[in-house]
Amino acid sequence: MNHSDTLELSLQLLRQPSVTPIDHDCQNIMAERLAKIGFYIENMRFEDVDNLWARRGTESPVFCFAGHTDVVPTGQLEAWNSDPFLPSIRDGKLYGRGAADMKTALAAMVVASERFVAKHPNHKGSIAFLITSDEEGPSINGTVKVVETLEARQEKMTWCLVGEPSSTHQLGDIVKNGRRGSLNGMLKIQGKQGHVAYPHLAANPIHLATKALTELCDTVWDHGNEYFPATSFQISNIHAGTGATNVIPGTLDVTFNFRYSTEVTADILKQRVIQTLDQHQLTYSIDWTLSGLPFLTPVGELVNAASNAIKNVTGVDTELSTSGGTSDGRFIAPTGAQVLELGVLNATIHQINEHVNVADLEPLAEIYEQILQQLLT
Repeated sequence: MNHSDTLELSLQLLRQPSVTPIDHDCQNIMAERLAKIGFYIENMRFEDVDNLWARRGTESPVFCFAGHTDVVPTGQLEAWNSDPFLPSIRDGKLYGRGAADMKTALAAMVVASERFVAKHPNHKGSIAFLITSDEEGPSINGTVKVVETLEARQEKMTWCLVGEPSSTHQLGDIVKNGRRGSLNGMLKIQGKQGHVAYPHLAANPIHLATKALTELCDTVWDHGNEYFPATSFQISNIHAGTGATNVIPGTLDVTFNFRYSTEVTADILKQRVIQTLDQHQLTYSIDWTLSGLPFLTPVGELVNAASNAIKNVTGVDTELSTSGGTSDGRFIAPTGAQVLELGVLNATIHQINEHVNVADLEPLAEIYEQILQQLLT
């Protein structure tokens, strides 16, 4: 195998226009390579989502690579300097939708497994791949369903490495050993529609809600802890009115999100929001959606293996972090697996002209291979 294996496979995957939830041909490309080195391939389709569970070996411990083949939409095509699904290399950077999030990591996982199996055909335990095409979308028929299937047949993972782009300034400088919880609220505040010239005959829900919303924005929910930053509250959408200038709206819709630490629970946050709204004597209804519970993998075998591999390959002392958005790790951690996220730089994810440093691809495959070596030999 030559030095460009990871790049070659990355290019192949990046040519697939796999906008969520469409996998296109990505999982087949990966499965074909894995089958050749002794993986048992299981395709799990739920509704419109393709998922892949591949496993080599039947014994525990089980080391699982997890990731997603789907990408976010490209945005305005004319804003890109090159076709987002015709990957191109310019000035040492590989451009394309999914270059950073996260097709290059998928390629590195496959190549690392190929190299590891060639050197250690009788490795201990098992290597597995859990790949979905529903991470960027609603995440209803992806990893969560595969995990449910595996749990039902008591098939457990010991360690799980998610290839999400975790690095900030250089490859391996940050690994995510947990994530904050995510709680969404859809709030509808009731007023009374009327004419702007007769405010005494109406009740303006925008005016009524302003103080309560300001209080929620100013609240210190907690101070975080050793592993988690402080809980944050953000309003993401707000809507009221008919579009006319002379009508007081009848309702105000507000969508907000909490990214929360282990210092609070979703129930505590709900209670505190309701308390604030009640104090301001608002008439309202609220729908809650819990997108993910917080999880944490303390320092142990997986964290140590990753830290050692990163140090060996890049010379970098990695830092553990729980910041950033949610990932599919939130569905895997509750099974008892140690979960870690390690991938390329995340500076351009979801952006126009998404790219990754070509020089980071082989070292990433090398890091993944060394982790396998430490845990399964």
